[in-house]
Amino acid sequence: MTATKELAWFKSSYSGTQGDSCVEVAVAGPAVHVRDSKDVTLPALAVGREGWGRFVSFASGA
Repeated sequence: MTATKELAWFKSSYSGTQGDSCVEVAVAGPAVHVRDSKDVTLPALAVGREGWGRFVSFASGA
């Protein structure tokens, strides 16, 4: 398993410039990692790419 410190985290282009109330995402191998940008010391959630794709599709209303 990849240590979350080694991941390349990014925020959505829809995130505001304030940097608060965002989630960050990193992709590594078969997993998509998600964490709270307000406290990156909390554990990240890891989901499979297929599950992440279904979630993004649902959240976007597609």
